[in-house]
Amino acid sequence: MRKLLAVLIFTLSITASYSQIQVGIFTGLSNYQGDLIDKPYKAGKAAFGITGGYQFSDRLALRAGLTFAKVAGADSLHDKDYLRQRNLSFQSSITEFSIRGEYNVFNLSSMRWTPYGFAGVAVYHYNPYTFDQQGNKVFLQPLGTEGQKLPSNPDFESYSLTQLAIPFGGGVKYAISDKVHLGLEVGFRKLFTDYLDDVSTNYADEAELLVVRGPKAVELAYRGDEVANGNPAYPTKGAQRGGAKEKDWYYFSGLHLTFNLGDGFGLGGGRGKKGYGCPKVPL
Repeated sequence: MRKLLAVLIFTLSITASYSQIQVGIFTGLSNYQGDLIDKPYKAGKAAFGITGGYQFSDRLALRAGLTFAKVAGADSLHDKDYLRQRNLSFQSSITEFSIRGEYNVFNLSSMRWTPYGFAGVAVYHYNPYTFDQQGNKVFLQPLGTEGQKLPSNPDFESYSLTQLAIPFGGGVKYAISDKVHLGLEVGFRKLFTDYLDDVSTNYADEAELLVVRGPKAVELAYRGDEVANGNPAYPTKGAQRGGAKEKDWYYFSGLHLTFNLGDGFGLGGGRGKKGYGCPKVPL
């Protein structure tokens, strides 16, 4: 028991002496992919985040981040005519908090750069909205555009605006110095909802939606009457509106600048480590 305790104390002391605190900022683009956009890197919006990390070794770190972003999608960006004629669109702000492990392939104590990967868990808040024909901003979730909580289907619940996600991705990191690292990264979010864009299943009954939710819900559930060559008739109840089998995604691409506050693992920065840093000149 004493030997085990001694080993544990020794391990913790080594970890504490060589680990380091990191803070950082992220800036780049946020994108969405789902029912209203089926190809990557369309309708990109700005993303910004702050991060904090704890580096356990040369290669392994734990990183937390708070990211503020916006995503958008529109049928007008589709290549297929029948989807453009559906004419739906949305935007949403996203606030995300994530915790993830990060692994460097190479040791930045002896290399100036390394590929790296990360994965973890995140919680995010979103609230999809669109603009009506008069240019008014309208939030979509309260309208129940697909018939959520209508009397004919009381078990069809509204979607939650706060959800869990699985972030994963990677990039390439460059050691500007032993205290400053710059990463170029892409991070994907696997979602457990198909309602990031408010589009997922089938059209509700027009008459029931009108009575229960009002004319604005009917207007924004189907917008084919607003475009040239579009079908002005509201689709029949149960007609396909979206594809529920595939969940929505969002992803960030950009630069992550980190600053090491503790004893460095960068170039020439570790205790007793050899690197490519400039030698010190005695005075």
